[in-house]
Amino acid sequence: MKLNYTIATLGSHSALQILKGAKDEGFKTLIVVTPDRQKFYGRFPFIDKQMVIPTYKDFARVDAQLQKQKVILIPHGSFVAYLGVAGNKEIKTPYFGNKKVLDWEGDRNQQRKWLTEAKIRQPRIFKNAAEIDCPVIVKGFGADGGQGYFVAQTQKDFAQQIKSFAAPTSAATESKKYLIQEYIVGVPMYLHFFYSPITKQVELLSMDRRYETNVDGIGRIPANQQMQMPISPSFVVVGNSPLVVRESMLAEAYEMAERFVTASQKIIDQRGIFGPFCLETIVTPDQKFHCIEASCRIVAGTNLFIDSSPYASLIYDEPMSTGRRIAREIKIAIQKKCLEEVID
Repeated sequence: MKLNYTIATLGSHSALQILKGAKDEGFKTLIVVTPDRQKFYGRFPFIDKQMVIPTYKDFARVDAQLQKQKVILIPHGSFVAYLGVAGNKEIKTPYFGNKKVLDWEGDRNQQRKWLTEAKIRQPRIFKNAAEIDCPVIVKGFGADGGQGYFVAQTQKDFAQQIKSFAAPTSAATESKKYLIQEYIVGVPMYLHFFYSPITKQVELLSMDRRYETNVDGIGRIPANQQMQMPISPSFVVVGNSPLVVRESMLAEAYEMAERFVTASQKIIDQRGIFGPFCLETIVTPDQKFHCIEASCRIVAGTNLFIDSSPYASLIYDEPMSTGRRIAREIKIAIQKKCLEEVID
């Protein structure tokens, strides 16, 4: 079957995985890039065409042009970071996913309502510093890879650090709001799921742990020396490493994801969330998942698994990345003449 559509995305985040997967599924591919990234993305033969814009915030300049080329756009974290929720909603090019989900993902209070509706275990949230009675982590709003986060041990510690707090001022946040969350001690485990509105099935495709600087580096220094070093922990994500979970815990992982999807269909709209999403959890010694937040799109941790993962291999007898799974869903929708079910 000849696919007369082009899969496109912004040149950042997980673009290589998305476009490699699209090419493997038989689509033409296009990348929207800034001048400084033309040479880099030109190295990869699975990218058929480049479209250059001055900055990613200038995406609106090429929106009409993309529409004329039968393009389907695949969003990732940089869409939110550079264009913001409003900018994503203004895109007219067919867009994989439900844009209404953006309002719930980008607002931590709304996201907490969603996770609560799904009956997913979460850390406590403190309305103000006066309630702090345990170690907490303070987070800005938006998709900024941990930028600006800090840990406080006490109310006094919080009061001192909040003076210099500056949440990322990307288009996604548009404010300096923050959230005070209980700091859960355990193993960070990011579960990469895919929900198909065509098959009505949730798939666990892979799993990762983020490497955050400098908090992960501090752990390599002896405790007595840490106390003498004037270093404040930072949670900026710079890389990822693969993980697998105990098999006895997989059933709960799937059940969480299924409840998350069902809850979205109740509180957002009938379509709810579909395509890739990630439940970002901390696993405690009692083998319980505590969901610290959710990402409602492809996450960069899936870049570890361009050649598939142990979990994808349980479902597919061929290499299957999250990027390729997106393209597969679009191809199935075209074949079944229900493309409108997976685009916005």
